[in-house]
Amino acid sequence: MQPDSYLRGYTRRMPQVHDRDAAATRARILDAAAAEFGQFGIAGARVDRIAENASANKAMLYRYFGSKDALFDAVFSAHVLAFADAVQFDVADLAGYAGRLFDSYQDRPLTLRLTHWYQLERPNGTPLQAIVESNDRKLNAIAAAQAEGSLTTDYSPTELLVLVRGIAMSWNNLTPELDRQSPEAGAKRRSLVVDAVRLVTDGRASPSSPR
Repeated sequence: MQPDSYLRGYTRRMPQVHDRDAAATRARILDAAAAEFGQFGIAGARVDRIAENASANKAMLYRYFGSKDALFDAVFSAHVLAFADAVQFDVADLAGYAGRLFDSYQDRPLTLRLTHWYQLERPNGTPLQAIVESNDRKLNAIAAAQAEGSLTTDYSPTELLVLVRGIAMSWNNLTPELDRQSPEAGAKRRSLVVDAVRLVTDGRASPSSPR
């Protein structure tokens, strides 16, 4: 009876060990893929290099993710969700939110590079649900604040969110030539971001386009 009892216990533990191994392998693949996509983009990324850097094999990668495009979707969605969790959205203080976005862009350059590749290579692709849901929550909060009169209605919710994010990301989109002529990275750039968003959200910046 003892061997049989031992085997039953071992069998019960096997799925847990397998699940842990599978999760660890999947996490290694995602980490290696994030670095690969960040450096080379979607088209330039190589699945064999991702598998090698993840100490996995291509068959395992395709088994977990199906394709290189699906792997990018998983990587980018994970980074977007982590980014959203790290940066508190406060509709009552969009200038402060812009400052936190600026900080996070400095701290998470890989997420920013993945975003740029996504914009370049997926301009007309199928929307990623994680991004749609994250945007919708913010847009709904902005619309509610506008409806109750606590936020400017000079801009639509989408226009406001685009302006806030664009201003927060502006220092990361400079050409090297302009970057060398700009204030040094750090507090000065951050304060300019916060001040610019405050001008927009306080209603002191007049929209130049026809309404």
